[in-house]
Amino acid sequence: MGLQGPAKVAIIGTGYVGSSTAFALLFSPLVKEMVLVDVNHAKAEGEAMDLAHAATLIRPVEVYAGRPADCAGSRIVIFTAGANQQPGQTRLDLIHRNTAIVRQALPEILHYCPDALVLMVANPVDILTYVAWKISGLPENRVLGSGTALDSARFRHLLSRHYRVDPRNIHAYVIGEHGDTEVPVWSLANVAGVDLEEFYLMDGAREEEAFRVEISHQVREAAYEIIERKGVTSYGVALALSRIIESILRNEHSVLTISSVIRDLYGIDGEVALSLPCLVGNEGREKVLAIPLVAREKAALKHSATTLQQLIAQLSL
Repeated sequence: MGLQGPAKVAIIGTGYVGSSTAFALLFSPLVKEMVLVDVNHAKAEGEAMDLAHAATLIRPVEVYAGRPADCAGSRIVIFTAGANQQPGQTRLDLIHRNTAIVRQALPEILHYCPDALVLMVANPVDILTYVAWKISGLPENRVLGSGTALDSARFRHLLSRHYRVDPRNIHAYVIGEHGDTEVPVWSLANVAGVDLEEFYLMDGAREEEAFRVEISHQVREAAYEIIERKGVTSYGVALALSRIIESILRNEHSVLTISSVIRDLYGIDGEVALSLPCLVGNEGREKVLAIPLVAREKAALKHSATTLQQLIAQLSL
């Protein structure tokens, strides 16, 4: 399929992430219609009114609050509904509460838009991506999670500050769980194709290792740091979602670290949803890129997968 016309999207949940995502999508010419659905319908109405007023200053786009039936015709269902991560909580602490929300809400939404792609955002996003795939009956390629798209952006941001180079010229991925077991892929990180060590010689292996540990820690802890200070993360994930959605609607075949169901890769037994670089286009996930990893990264990715699988096993899907 080639480039399609402007699309309708449904945003499920109008908390900080859902409303920030809707605001980001106001600026995309690829979205012509947004329906906002929330268990608190008045909240969805308020957000829709505010966004609709803002849209008059940008371009014509229809934004309104709706019920599940109003999601009919949606190209993408963006699922942000769920309990927010609180200070001191990990994303995995939300597993049972948010799984129950997905179980209850998603089937009804998809009843009215069975051809839509599902883009899971609520945390723990990898587990909920797997849950959404299981309960929806959709093919693996049509159920995506925001995954480590934002983590990879944070990784590039921190490297850009250290090396003093435009982050758009840094190529670096974070894979695995969007959470505490995520894996920065240092072995492939580069600046415009130039290996990091070649780009900027460091004072020694010990200093280099300390640098990598510190950067990895900052990427992993970024959300906790933001939540501690302002209570929620929203802007970064909203723009990460906008980037994923544009790749789908433009059929860009962009390489993005989205979460999706994979099986039997890198020695991982069975199936699990986690992030790897994937080609993303009109059909959702078009291909998983099995990038070369060093032994340490493979072991860390397998640990990440096992952690997620053990938690999924508790859900009796």
